[in-house]
Amino acid sequence: MKQLTGVLFMILLLFSSVVQAGDASKSRSQIPDKYKWNLTDLYPNVEAWKAGKTEVEGMIGQFKAFKGTLDQSAEQLYKCLDFSSKVWKEYMRLSSYAGKLSDQDTREAGPLAMTQEIGQLGTKLSAASSFIDPEILAMNKQTITKFMAQEPKLKIYAHYIDDIQRRKAHTLSAREEKIIADAGIMSDTPYDVYGIFKNADMPRPEITLKKGKKVRLDDAAYTLYRASEDRNLRKEVFEQFFGSYKKFERTFGTELNGEVRKDLFYKNARKYNSCLESALDGPNVPTSVYHNLIETIHKNLPLLHRYLNLRKKMLGLKDLHYYDMYPSLVKKVDMSYTVEEAEALVKKALAPLGPQYESVINEAFTHRWIDIYPTTGKRSGAYSSGSAYDVHPYILLNFNGKYDDVSTMAHELGHTMHSYFSNKNQPFVNSHYPIFLAEVASITNESLLIDYVLKHTKDPQKRLSLLGNQLETFRTTLFRQTQFAEFELKIHEMAEKGEALTGEKLSRVYLNILKDYYGADQGITKIEDLYAIEWAYIPHFYYNFYVFQYATSLCAATAVSTKILKEGPTMRDRYIKNFLSAGDSDYPIPILKSIGVDMTTEVPYQMAMKKMKNIMDEIDKILQTKK
Repeated sequence: MKQLTGVLFMILLLFSSVVQAGDASKSRSQIPDKYKWNLTDLYPNVEAWKAGKTEVEGMIGQFKAFKGTLDQSAEQLYKCLDFSSKVWKEYMRLSSYAGKLSDQDTREAGPLAMTQEIGQLGTKLSAASSFIDPEILAMNKQTITKFMAQEPKLKIYAHYIDDIQRRKAHTLSAREEKIIADAGIMSDTPYDVYGIFKNADMPRPEITLKKGKKVRLDDAAYTLYRASEDRNLRKEVFEQFFGSYKKFERTFGTELNGEVRKDLFYKNARKYNSCLESALDGPNVPTSVYHNLIETIHKNLPLLHRYLNLRKKMLGLKDLHYYDMYPSLVKKVDMSYTVEEAEALVKKALAPLGPQYESVINEAFTHRWIDIYPTTGKRSGAYSSGSAYDVHPYILLNFNGKYDDVSTMAHELGHTMHSYFSNKNQPFVNSHYPIFLAEVASITNESLLIDYVLKHTKDPQKRLSLLGNQLETFRTTLFRQTQFAEFELKIHEMAEKGEALTGEKLSRVYLNILKDYYGADQGITKIEDLYAIEWAYIPHFYYNFYVFQYATSLCAATAVSTKILKEGPTMRDRYIKNFLSAGDSDYPIPILKSIGVDMTTEVPYQMAMKKMKNIMDEIDKILQTKK
């Protein structure tokens, strides 16, 4: 059966928005119940949770009865998969409750212990059910076809079985698979060393602010002060921050080389043609999608260059440096909302998704699916979790009343609706939609929200602020993430050719890509050679070809929201039925194709480029009017 412990982790990782909690001085008891999620929908109390945990623990031993028997009959195969599905479903509910109880107040030892206990239980469950996939893999196609005909109830597991069988060419003997599995104990070492050195041991420089305050320039401080309106401070921040990374170029190079060599090991062991093919085979995404993204972005670099020239103009600069990328294009406009105002705004913005969609959103607000305000000890950020199959999804927010908080609310509701419809329309085994699709529904909601807000905002300064934020999203999510994806591809291709990956060589490769994207040779942006070390600051290069999905999700979501607004109920109904309700019943690319979004073509990317162009056209128009 699918090992869903990892699924829950990825759900929380991917669906988490980076939102810093504001005033969290209030205790949870000071917040009215209507603003807090109701965990009794999962379990009435901790005692009930403990009873459920005991029940699941007792079921684990029953897996032994199925081991070595799955090829005996269609009935036996179905019984095993059905039993495994039920056990995993209950486990996910237990895990959901423990995690959310702990997130309410991370200082509490009891809930934290519960999350640790459930993690240990998940390890036992994974071990007990680990025989299922190999036994299905060992069956020949004729046996699978015969079993499907003999037992109609097996059809709900058809995609799951196909997903296992399609990787047969890359699955080795039992002995070889054990060696690969045992090698896993070393596989996280490059990332672990990178994380410890970067976050704990690496010396950090200090800078002095205007009022004499000294600041240690760690990653968090860099993120804050690189957006300063003081250009001299921005320059110093970049020089000091990347100067500290440059001192350890050899060390960072050795760490990333270890990560790439690990990917190369798995690629060779499993007989893939490339590291990229190996990474994308899991979600069954064609490598052409990855290459198509990079090629399309290169064709549209003039659009990014237009934005960079616009940034230079709006900031009033004679020349644009790389350290000028992060200050706001216009002074921030105060746009404040109460929770009730935010809820009303989100509902109006998402009205094009129809009454069924709105009805579920109403239920989320009125039946306490959402934990809204920051409180003392509460987990920071935001996420949506739909892992409790028989219960509704839950949302954690830290709402501070700004537009970004409203956008986060819409974003997380997108994930929640995806989980809600998938859980309602798919059996448990197919309810956890692919990671490649996970951000599409959430960004679609963000896009519908900003379209609605802009339609009802007349103030030029507010419009400039909103449009400027949109442009930055396109730069950082579409162009920058593709830039990272191209770097990741190139260094893996170098390793596949037997080339060494030293820190100096990695910097040289990164700098060439950076200059290309930002038009350095055309005089659009000045890129100092020091900034070549930026690759060492990016942890995503240890995620095995993950970052490109940020860019593809933005393009897919732009296409979806555009089609919903243009085609109305026809597209809306297809979106809910074929996408939100699909879960993991098919592979990502066919699911998107079913709603008219083909990521193997340039069309979704061009729709995103057109939207970016329209944003800049309007900014130019506003600036011209203000003269």
